[in-house]
Amino acid sequence: MIEARHLRVLRAVAATGSFSAAARELGCTQPAVSQQMKALESSAGTPLLIRTGREMRLTQAGEALVRHAAGILAGLTAAEEEIAAIAGLRAGRVRLVSFPSGSSTLVPTALAALRAEHPGTRVSLVEAEPPRSVEMLREGDCDVALAFRYEGRREAPQQKGGGGRREGEGAHAAEEWDDLVVRPLLADRLVGLVAEGHPLADAGSVTIDAFADDPWIAGCPRCRRQLVEVCRGAGFAPRIDFATDDYPAVVGLVGAGLGVAVLPELAIESVRPKGARTVTVEPPVRREIVALTLPDLAQVPAVAATLDHLAKAAAR
Repeated sequence: MIEARHLRVLRAVAATGSFSAAARELGCTQPAVSQQMKALESSAGTPLLIRTGREMRLTQAGEALVRHAAGILAGLTAAEEEIAAIAGLRAGRVRLVSFPSGSSTLVPTALAALRAEHPGTRVSLVEAEPPRSVEMLREGDCDVALAFRYEGRREAPQQKGGGGRREGEGAHAAEEWDDLVVRPLLADRLVGLVAEGHPLADAGSVTIDAFADDPWIAGCPRCRRQLVEVCRGAGFAPRIDFATDDYPAVVGLVGAGLGVAVLPELAIESVRPKGARTVTVEPPVRREIVALTLPDLAQVPAVAATLDHLAKAAAR
């Protein structure tokens, strides 16, 4: 195999015409130049230089190798400079996927800080709810996934082929994260949302069964399933009149008096609850917000910096 260091020596010998002159140019000894040229000729399988007294002349193979060496060494230099820029966070790219309430709260603060500290690092953002966002990470479609799961649940992957599930897995079983690097960010508590004219609008805190007779506005599919399970545990089945992934739409429907809802605090933070009020729901239900990446990606400086800034944004 031809090595780059041997090509550099060959170019120096071709330019200077001798081993000793090439050694002076390269800052090494003449025997070292001679040894490396022998190694290069051995790798090439053919003579590259003709020694005539104190001067060296290239063979046809040597001329061909010198001609190609310029492009090869230029390409290696460019690659080394680009890698050094990425390693030093002067360049690089991170593909981030986040659920909507994370996109509107944690992500802007984190990315603004990242850009200020490392302006050469570019971050792209797309939105997806878990488990799809975690699938994207495993499939190589993103580098960092902002995701969540509800506390107290360790959900198993969905089974293929239409088979049944073991007790406790749930129909909406989410992926395990054991193969991923998990950066915990915060515990996001669910809060009740009612219209200003609702009888419980001024209540400090309520149990969820206080809403047993109310119509409900439900959120994303995972949140919707969690709502049904929490209500079932409180002894009733919620009457879901509306379902939407759009948190401002949930707030608008509640504010118009069309039902009640429970939303994560992050979601409330990202919208103005016009015509609606929040109430504390007991016992508390929280979702664990995390940033996920693959073990190898966690070693990439730009990815590590993104995880750090997401953690700092969550701590504020």
